[in-house]
Amino acid sequence: MKTFLKHLFVKEWYHKCVAILLAVIIWLAVNHSQSTSKILENVAVRVINISPGSTVEGLLPNGILNKRISLTLHGKKLFLENISSNDIEVVVDGKDKTAESAIMISKKNLFSLNPDVDLSKSITRIMPYHLSVQFVRMVTEKILVRLSLPVGEAPKNYEFIDVWPYTLSLTTSGPEPLIKELKEKGVTLTFNLSLIPKHELDNLPATSTIGTHDEVSFFVPNDWKKVSLPTLSDQPIEINDPRASDLRIDFIREDLHPITRAIPISVFYPPEHRLTFNPEAYGTCAGKFIEKIRGIHYIHTPLYVKGVSKLFLEVVQDMIEISVTLNSKNEKHPLDWSVQFINPSLLEERYLFRLSDLSDEFKKENTDPVAAKTHEEYLRNRFRKYMHQFQLYTSPNKKFDLLIEMKDHSLQFQEM
Repeated sequence: MKTFLKHLFVKEWYHKCVAILLAVIIWLAVNHSQSTSKILENVAVRVINISPGSTVEGLLPNGILNKRISLTLHGKKLFLENISSNDIEVVVDGKDKTAESAIMISKKNLFSLNPDVDLSKSITRIMPYHLSVQFVRMVTEKILVRLSLPVGEAPKNYEFIDVWPYTLSLTTSGPEPLIKELKEKGVTLTFNLSLIPKHELDNLPATSTIGTHDEVSFFVPNDWKKVSLPTLSDQPIEINDPRASDLRIDFIREDLHPITRAIPISVFYPPEHRLTFNPEAYGTCAGKFIEKIRGIHYIHTPLYVKGVSKLFLEVVQDMIEISVTLNSKNEKHPLDWSVQFINPSLLEERYLFRLSDLSDEFKKENTDPVAAKTHEEYLRNRFRKYMHQFQLYTSPNKKFDLLIEMKDHSLQFQEM
């Protein structure tokens, strides 16, 4: 066995080493000389030397087109097997081009993003690719940004009121057709209430910018003041309106406010039943918490309200009533009832008058007539929202509800 191994490796060893070396050289030469083709998807296109005052439709701030292309490369097999679309980009020269141009992409347009890749030695040619590039005028405009109703849930024990300001603007530059379209349509910014930590609202100062102690303003952080415009940028664009510093979301703390007045009761007779019901016959209200004072019936039981500000309640509590709709002769059929506000237009003006004395924001906005008008509409909307969500309670977690029936020509009231 030893003789055999000695004969195999020692005898004529020089010739055997030369043969092995030649085999390796031939293998390397053949392997490096083999050619093949490969298709690369999503190759980036960069446009350079764009004339001043012009841009390219679909060009991102980094100089890359938002649309990528596919290229068929021919070259050395060993190289193409290891190259990807992230290793190269197509570079287009925009010098002296001011309109739509059809550009033939060839090997000279390829640029290596990998310092270890030498395209000139590794790629022999590429399949011709016709690229249409639209050179347009660069313009700068103000784009309207609308603040929509937020999504998500407000933190526990808080209720969303509104967002202020209602609109902002974004001054940006880009291709004229795209900027013109954005200016006509505007963009929308929507916040998610679920992202607001409860402890941040809890730690807000008692006195807010909106006039009362039970309303708080969450000032929107800077990283929320961005809009997504994929046709202009692959990253959200920050809103550069100076008023964005005042951008806030207003909440009401769900405090329980006692109503300090007895609430009167009225009966509404729909016109279609005017011949059916005799108001004199159904004018009596009875129940253990019903009190009649000088011919007027009142709900005389401790009641509370939440979801509105204490200021709102102070303004309206002398001008609310329980209205019962008499719309059925069936004594077993419960009657509808609702809380009604007497002369809501007058109450709205009183509410604004009270806020004008309390709110620093109100006084600030009043210095600019246009801003004052917009801010006034914002406060009016808040008043109407409170009216819409006004709800009576008998305890923090128990809503006040009535069962009202007709019995023996009288209205019988009992709490459900």
